[in-house]
Amino acid sequence: MAASPPPFAPFEWMIAWRYLRARRAEGGVSVMTWISFLGITLAVFALIATLAVRSGFRAEFVDTILGSNAHVTVYSIGTVAENGQVDRSIAEYDDLAARLAEVPGVTRAAPLVRGQVMAAFQGRNAGLEVYGIAPDDLQTLPRIANPETARGDITSFPQGIALGSGVARELGVGIGDRVKLISPDGVKTAFGTSPRVNAYEVTYIFTAGRYDIDRTRAYLPFEETQIYFNREGLADEIEVMVERPEQVNQLVPALFAAAGGTAQVWTWQDASGGFLRALEVEDNVMFIILSILVLIAAMNIVSGLIMLVKNKGRDIGILRTIGLSQGSILRVFFICGAFTGFLGTLCGVILGSLFALYIDPIFSFVNLVMGGGVWDPSIRGIYALPAELHLNDVLSAVALSLGLSFIVTLFPARRAARMNPVEALRYE
Repeated sequence: MAASPPPFAPFEWMIAWRYLRARRAEGGVSVMTWISFLGITLAVFALIATLAVRSGFRAEFVDTILGSNAHVTVYSIGTVAENGQVDRSIAEYDDLAARLAEVPGVTRAAPLVRGQVMAAFQGRNAGLEVYGIAPDDLQTLPRIANPETARGDITSFPQGIALGSGVARELGVGIGDRVKLISPDGVKTAFGTSPRVNAYEVTYIFTAGRYDIDRTRAYLPFEETQIYFNREGLADEIEVMVERPEQVNQLVPALFAAAGGTAQVWTWQDASGGFLRALEVEDNVMFIILSILVLIAAMNIVSGLIMLVKNKGRDIGILRTIGLSQGSILRVFFICGAFTGFLGTLCGVILGSLFALYIDPIFSFVNLVMGGGVWDPSIRGIYALPAELHLNDVLSAVALSLGLSFIVTLFPARRAARMNPVEALRYE
């Protein structure tokens, strides 16, 4: 007795290939198959492009936070004065910073003074949030002390003020100009509090990559900021930087213990947790929606394959008559449908990967065609549309597309395998 051929034997691939390359007039691949191929290609392309932009946006958002802000901020719970106001100033800030710096996993702890002022230059005004920080600590902020995007010399920071590029553009100032800072909480006199006005030379202009930071932030030397805001001998908070910002919550108990019972600990995840959770929810929803698009495109394979089975009814009857099993017939038409899904997935992966890799010139072209202003950083928060291509995202898109394509192909292929050869040849 002759042994049965193994699954997916060469002759099964040969028959499937002949059906796929046959012309429409010969009962070959239908228009629906080409539509399903294009649909899967575009759906996989959209899925990979969306996942890449999502990954890039989250990475850019987190990087700007970690590169220009404290990973952990330690505050004082404050004391209530006789007039009912809560004083949250930190008096022993050097000792507190030293204790926090000794916590394993902490790379730096530095006192800060913060305040809001009005900046003025030649009739232009802008609201600023001023950070008082030591020069050595300022140089440890990657997004701030970045010579590739900054202007001026950061080593000259102790002699003046560092401004965000958005502030400098709003005021029209450059390196060497003197900008006035106006604070309503100035010198206390017998007639009330008079505004404090000081002029500082712009020695450094930074670009953090976030519009809201570059447009509102300025840095002054720590001791000068203490004097300007009447904080002599005091600090408003302690800025803590850690080795692993993504795992910062694991250090919170140790930081609490080092800070004592009169401190509050606020991590970067606490400050941006709502936005990060919204991004995660949006990611899941977008993946589900685009998965439905892939499913719709894969369902077109069913239509094309059903038409192919109908056109090849006589061939199926002949093949069954000469000895092909139901399994061989099923595999022949499964190859026809799966090949469409595989080829569409491959083309979609290529297009999606190229989009993610060349998103900057593509976006520039779209911006040129639309006449500019497509991306408003004041609304988006970042200056360009980012994209990061991750292997996991590509593999998930491929697995989804191929899985759906293979599953939906089984139904018409199974129908072809169960076709009665006598009925298929009755009217031939």
